[in-house]
Amino acid sequence: MKNTDNPGHRAHGVTDPNKPGPRKKELVEGTFMGLPVGRDKTIIDPSEVERLAAIGCKNTEIANWFGITEQTLRYNFSDELIKGREGMKISLRRAMLTNAIQNNNAVLQIFLSKNFLGMMDAPTNTDDAKVLPWSDDDLDTTATEEDMETIDEEKHDQ
Repeated sequence: MKNTDNPGHRAHGVTDPNKPGPRKKELVEGTFMGLPVGRDKTIIDPSEVERLAAIGCKNTEIANWFGITEQTLRYNFSDELIKGREGMKISLRRAMLTNAIQNNNAVLQIFLSKNFLGMMDAPTNTDDAKVLPWSDDDLDTTATEEDMETIDEEKHDQ
């Protein structure tokens, strides 16, 4: 059993005011701007919703972060969700182009050329690129005596 009469002994979480080091933080009241939403009028900053959407957070994740329902989030912040997600796409596209062009990333260059320029690996068969039709039926299988003599002469010369 610990001796509680010892003046050097302190309860858990109690710090000595004379001891150097970080002091325990105290919560203070502050204000911030936002929209009151939901039945309990939770204050939510629309720019924070947009920032979370811009890093790819799902609606359920954003709603859980603020402690509101997903339906309340969609109803009150649909514009911010759209703007944030479009910003993410633009940032990703910018990063891909930078990586492809400035860093000469060949794999990314091929991907972008296929998606933006319509290029492809496999050629397509169009009327211009079709292989000529060929069949054995098109050949004349009857040879004249002159043809046979020419063939025999060629074999003899070899």
